[in-house]
This record gives sequence, C-alpha cells and structure tokens, in this order.
Amino acid sequence: MLEALRADAAQIVARYPQKRSALLPLLHLVQSVDGYVTGRGVQFCAEQLELTTAEVSGVATFYTQYKRHPNGDYTVGVCTNTLCAVMGGDQIFEEVSEHLGVGHDETTEDGRITLERVECNAACDYAPVVMVNWEFFDQQTPDSTKQLVDRLRAGEEVAPTRGPSRVCSFKQISRVLAGFPDGLADEGPGAGGPSLEGLRVAEEHGWTAPVSQKDEQPGTDQEATAEGRAGGLSAGRHTSVNAPTNEPDEKPGDAEVGDGTPAGEKEDGQ
Repeated sequence: MLEALRADAAQIVARYPQKRSALLPLLHLVQSVDGYVTGRGVQFCAEQLELTTAEVSGVATFYTQYKRHPNGDYTVGVCTNTLCAVMGGDQIFEEVSEHLGVGHDETTEDGRITLERVECNAACDYAPVVMVNWEFFDQQTPDSTKQLVDRLRAGEEVAPTRGPSRVCSFKQISRVLAGFPDGLADEGPGAGGPSLEGLRVAEEHGWTAPVSQKDEQPGTDQEATAEGRAGGLSAGRHTSVNAPTNEPDEKPGDAEVGDGTPAGEKEDGQ
C-alpha cells in the first residue's frame, strides 16, 4: 500500500513546478487511505515534499476539508448560512443532530455519518441545501434529511439531487479531490431551473452585459496576444512566469540590494 501511495504521490508532485505546491492534493490522497490526516500522513507528506511536519500540519489544520480525527464514511453538511437558515437549515441541523445523537463535527458510533454545520454550500438557489461528501441534496426538510442519513447508515446507494448517479464514500471522494478521476464528473445536470432563472429573465427582456472599455478599443486583444507571444507566453495566459521545475523558493538573503551587491555583504552603516 505504501508503494502504491508513493507512486500516486509522484504523479501529483509531477504536476507542479515546485514540490510544495502539491501539498493540498497530497493531503487529500492521505485521507483517501487513512480516512483522515493521520500523524503518519503528515510525516508522509513532509517526506515527499521536503517540508517540515510543522509546515504540513499548519495547512492541514487550516482547511475544514482536512480532518484531524477519524471521519465517518459520509460527511453530511447542513448549510446554516443566512438564506438556508431562514429557509429551514437551522431546523434541519437541530433535528438531524438529535436524530443521530451527535453534534457538529461529531461521528455516529457506527462510523457511518459525520455531521457538520456548514457556512455555505454555494447553492443558495436551492435552499435549504444539504451536502453528502460534497454532493448536492437540494431543497431539503428535516424529515427528508433524516431519511437520507438513515439510508446512508443502512448501506443503501443514494443519488444526489444533481450531479453523479451515486454518492461516493469519504475515502473515494478524497481520492477524486487528490486529482484521480472516478468517471462520475460529467454525470447528471450541474445547473437546473433555479440556477438559470436569471439568464431566462435577461433573455426575456433583452438585457446584456455592458460593454467594457477594453471591448471598445479595436486591436487591444491582438496587441496583447502578440506581446505575450514575443515574451514566450501562450495567448490568453497571464504574464507571470513559472519557476524552474521543483526549484526551492528564493530566500530573502539571496536577493541583491541597491547597487547589485548581494544582501549580507554590506557592512553596517553602508
């Protein structure tokens, strides 16, 4: 298993010009094996990316998608941000919490469900929204959500309102977030009627976006494209340049000062 993990990690690291940039997907990869970011997972990431364990832990403890204690097979996130809350999100959380006997970021005794109170599921047009391993369950009620968690605990296959035909386990979705597709990304609709209502109204009234100053200046895009190509950049790309492959970051003491003298070689007072 460790050799397979190292092989997967090598694929992830190879995507980035600097090793440390691979830390986020590598933490997801660790979760796909252990189910959360374990101590050995932190050590593994540090070794692969030539970082300290403190640097890895600092990232793992910052983002809520990384779990630092055993997580359930299914993370059920109930949105309680403003719109979902007033549409019933708070009531959903309270009733489901009582139904499962767990609170925020707690896991049922059978290890099946971890319940979370989520600030925003980015689906206000379908409020109130519940997510299971980041798949949408739209316009939920306390009863429908309790039925949902009961089905998950019973081992039944559950399909989200939008998206793929089934909900994957936490370990499976962690592998997807690490960058290894499961073939389900293009299944089902991503946007429905409520999401497209604004577009429908705009077309009905003939509304269009205002023309920008850039659009009013002929040749601007062509000139920028030509300038970019002259500098070795692809059309449409930003002007920043990637560092050489897996080169370490520049250290403050490596920079030159004022007259070109390397920092550190100036004497005090000069």
